[in-house]
Amino acid sequence: MTTEYWQHFEPHAPQPAYTRDAVMPMPDGSGLRLPLRDYGAIGVTGLIANQASFVVARRLAAWMAEAVRDLQPEVVVGVPTLGQVFAPLVAEALGHPNWVAPGYTRKLWYEERLSVPLASSTGPVARTLWLDPRVVHRLAGRRVLLVDDVISTGSSARAGLLLLERAGVVPVALCVAMAQGDRWCTDWPATVPVRAAFATPLFGKTAEGWVPMPATQPICGPAARP
Repeated sequence: MTTEYWQHFEPHAPQPAYTRDAVMPMPDGSGLRLPLRDYGAIGVTGLIANQASFVVARRLAAWMAEAVRDLQPEVVVGVPTLGQVFAPLVAEALGHPNWVAPGYTRKLWYEERLSVPLASSTGPVARTLWLDPRVVHRLAGRRVLLVDDVISTGSSARAGLLLLERAGVVPVALCVAMAQGDRWCTDWPATVPVRAAFATPLFGKTAEGWVPMPATQPICGPAARP
């Protein structure tokens, strides 16, 4: 079953073609088995962070923290929903006392100026992303790190960037657990580097199965480590 993915690490053994899933390499040389999603012209590996085991989530978060430690972030902001699986763990690994959590539910004291529409590749129905005005002071004048689970097309991450811009902040980086392909590179601001625990390619369908496709934008493609 799909929910049995993301539960443990295993040896990584590259294959020329894949069928229903693929074991992707991790920073320590191990592998994580991910399901393959058929999007018609392409296939992608999936990561559903809130279905992952504690062991997997914590190790991914530790790699994320190491990937950005050189940037010396002082505050972590987590993009909902699945980015907030990793954001508190990354913040804790960086030695922070807390983190900032935007949300989809508007509280009575929220302000329109601190909201943006958001739609992602896996949740295409637009929602509104809100930032609590009572926590904006935590961001002012500080090195802010934006955290999400996966960057695929970049739509949810760009919404997070816009929300921070409305709070007067340009983050030092976006950090994700998985950089999925290079579609997100289109129109991504050069001022915000992207770091990831690991990166996966897009896949093309052949008679043998799904095969990794070369990155079309190699500058963005690696994205994974400093």
